[in-house]
Amino acid sequence: MKELKSCKKRTEADRTALRQAVGEIIDNVVKNGDQALIEYNEKFDQCRRQSLRISQQEIQEAYEKVSPEDLADIKKAAANIEAFARAQKETVGSLKDFSPAPGIKLGHRVIPVQSCCCYVPGGGYPLYSTALMLGIPARVAGVSRITACSPVIKGTTEIHPKTLVAMDVAGIDEIYALGGAQAIAAFSYGTDQIQPVNMIVGPGNSFVTEAKRQCYGRVGIDFVAGPSEVLVIADGQADPDIIATDLLAQSEHDKEAKGLVVTTDEALGRAVLEAVEQQLPTLDTEEIARSSWKDFGEILIAEDLDEAVEYANNYAPEHLEVNVAPEKIDQVAESLCNYGSLFLGGNTAEVFGDYASGTNHTLPTLGAARYTGGVWVGTFLKICTYQSMSRDAMMNIAPLVSNLARGEGLTGHARAAEIRMEKE
Repeated sequence: MKELKSCKKRTEADRTALRQAVGEIIDNVVKNGDQALIEYNEKFDQCRRQSLRISQQEIQEAYEKVSPEDLADIKKAAANIEAFARAQKETVGSLKDFSPAPGIKLGHRVIPVQSCCCYVPGGGYPLYSTALMLGIPARVAGVSRITACSPVIKGTTEIHPKTLVAMDVAGIDEIYALGGAQAIAAFSYGTDQIQPVNMIVGPGNSFVTEAKRQCYGRVGIDFVAGPSEVLVIADGQADPDIIATDLLAQSEHDKEAKGLVVTTDEALGRAVLEAVEQQLPTLDTEEIARSSWKDFGEILIAEDLDEAVEYANNYAPEHLEVNVAPEKIDQVAESLCNYGSLFLGGNTAEVFGDYASGTNHTLPTLGAARYTGGVWVGTFLKICTYQSMSRDAMMNIAPLVSNLARGEGLTGHARAAEIRMEKE
């Protein structure tokens, strides 16, 4: 593999300070509850509100601040996301009364988690699309209590109106003006104002991510995510301008985002490099995108598509675009196994999935796609087994279980099987 543009290698930075800082925030919330949350809101966001839950009146006022055109767009995107979530749910079914032997009945039920929190980042941009991506699958799954939180606009007491409206459109029941590691702690352990939940989902900064890591076990999470990333597999027929825009769309997320091309055509790689430089000055987010591209952008030249596929499978990117000749797309796609979400053909921009096509944009990063997919309706569903046995089935299986248990030295286990035979 030849490097046309190399990147700064990511290293596992010393996380001691971050772990300690987040641990102290969690401990403070557990000890001092709402008072700690109110103080953190003032410290980090200059927000002095005392009631953390967003009122129905605030939600209605948010609708008045969102244009009819923006509201229509939010609802169109929501409709696609919901349609796909419902189609996904149809693929997850219960299993009733399977019998591996006479008299034994086994099965499983599909049970939604009872409550969840959807963490919607604030930061410099209102990421209202994330509210749809998290709230809608939870609602379709049947979660009975869906909460959400998001930082306020700095210096105010308000969540961005588009974010509030998107949360409401998504069907979220409770909304709280709160962000950061303290929000994760609050929804994990509970305070007077916030009842804890069973699961927390959604992206966030390094403090939010570390808080999810530390609170996992007390609460379920989707996964621990890092900086956003896209990998593009391309051959000589691809349009370098289109690839460049897709790379920069990723790069503008933050200064640690990753845009990567693996191409079989060096001329295309050079054209992409040139197109990126031409497009950067046109972006309002040029400073962030340029820094990200300079440090983490990468263009690699593969011998053939097989080598490109092998690289992609080893990298396991969050977003994976396949921009090759139409007759080769299926062959390449079938060979790919590690990715958060796959985008096939030059028409299929990764940003379509970010907003409106219907698939979820909350996806695994930093190689986590080797063992997990992204958030989907199944994230909020539990597959819980059951079994029942007739008298004859019990008599048939008890000697086997007794032998196996005594072989492990677990006499109590063995007696639990043997006593049933003795009672008969």
